[in-house]
Order: sequence, then structure tokens, then C-alpha cells
Amino acid sequence: MDATLDQYGVIGHPVAHSWSPFIHATFARQTGQALAYRLHDVPPEAFREYVLDFAALGGRGLNVTVPHKLAAAALASELTGRARRAGAVNTLMFDAERILGDNTDGAGLVRDLCSNLGLALAGRRILIAGAGGAARGVVAPLLALDPLELVLAARVAERARALAADFPEARGVLRGCSLEALGDTEARGARAFDLIVNATSAGLTGQAPRIPDTALGAATLCYDMAYARTDTPFLRWARERGCERAVQGWGMLVEQAAESFYLWRGVRPDTAPVLALLASGTAEASAS
Repeated sequence: MDATLDQYGVIGHPVAHSWSPFIHATFARQTGQALAYRLHDVPPEAFREYVLDFAALGGRGLNVTVPHKLAAAALASELTGRARRAGAVNTLMFDAERILGDNTDGAGLVRDLCSNLGLALAGRRILIAGAGGAARGVVAPLLALDPLELVLAARVAERARALAADFPEARGVLRGCSLEALGDTEARGARAFDLIVNATSAGLTGQAPRIPDTALGAATLCYDMAYARTDTPFLRWARERGCERAVQGWGMLVEQAAESFYLWRGVRPDTAPVLALLASGTAEASAS
């Protein structure tokens, strides 16, 4: 470890699959910033102590991934407005006076959907599978796009309803239910969703969330917040059911990272070259 460099990293469990070190190293070269960025695989029971030690030793910032986003929100001494709104944190910044918690997930997802993929979501129906920290971070930014309906569906209905209740101003647009009940709802004649976002961690165990087939239509865009070099289980599920637009979360990963980088360094990197490297496969050679 080079103690002369500002220290950053991503903390999660597991985290070995993360491309964040490559992305932030590319941003640093692009913007002329001197920093180090590393993986930190930490189980939930050790999260708080590990982060406090990292900060005490001079660490400047951490990206936070599964399963620590809610714990990071509880640990932060100050939250940005969007982190407070989400109740979850994916970015921590440390200085002498505070631990600042932010959530860049929603901004990253919306930028990828709207700017990179050209999706217009006003008046459309959106389904988010999952009701944990990943889902929390994207609800408010998606609501700001003025959808006709935003449905949260989880294995346990109470979790989805509890998350929906945290956004009382969206009553009539936002609702929560179980994945199983979602099938009953769709069977009553509602049309398929325009966008389905997988915000669950099911893919880490090789599974896809149990979304009823009736939720999917020919024009649905299926978006997995997870990413891998091959199709994720969720994308395979979508393609097997005839979905022509099934997208992994590479764009969200890069866009939310750029937002974190800007928070930490005050410089906004250009995401297009990084996305091009990832799409071409050149990133694998560069990262090895």
C-alpha cells in the first residue's frame, strides 16, 4: 500500500467480482488524480469496526455494496438529501469532522436508462424486484421521472409495503406487494410492465427473482442492477421469455461510480470511454 496516495475502495461481501477498482483507476488517469482504490471484503458483523478503522488510518472514501448499504446509512454522521431519502448509502466520504453518507445509485441508474439507453419513462409502468438497500436507492429518482405506476415486489410482501410507505407523497403511484401476489394482479388484466428492474441479490446464488411471466411483454426493458461477463440469471430468464431488450447494470455501475468520484474529488469524469472499454472487452486485459 502506498501511504502517500489518498485511499479509496469498495466494501462488500462478496466483492471479488467488482469492477470498481478498474473503473476508478481509469477515472483517476483520465482526470489526473493520484489515488489508490482497493477491494475490501468484509462480513456484516465486522462492517462498523472495519470502516471506522479505515477512516482512522486516513482513508478518504468507500463505495458500499451488498449487504452493507443500510448499515452504512446507520454509521454515517451526516447524510446527503438523496441518501436520507433512500435510507441507504452506497458512498462514504471521511474527513476530520464527519462521515458523510451519500447514495449515487439512483442517479447512476437514471442516467443510464435515460441518457445511455434513451428510455422515456413518463407515463410508463415500472416494476422493481426487491425491497432492500439497492431498491431503496432508486425509488425516488425513478418516481421523479413521473411514471404511471411504480411497483415494488419482494419475496415478503411486508418488506415491499414498508418501503412503499416510506414515500407517502407517491401514494396512488407507488405500491408494494409480494412477487407471488404480483402474478395475481397481472392476471386481472393489467398490461405488462414497460421496465422491470432487478434489485435483488438472487443472482449471487445463481438464481433469478420469481417474477411471474405475465409481468413481461414484448416491449419490456429488463434491467439487472447486477452485472457479469455472461448473462446473469435474470437476463437469461428474460431472454427465455422472448424479451428483446435485456440489459446488465454496467452502465449504472459506471455512472454511479462517476457520481461518487465527483463527490470525493470535485472532478466529474467522462463515462463514455469507460463504457466503451467495458463493452469491447478491453477492460479485462487492462485489469488483469
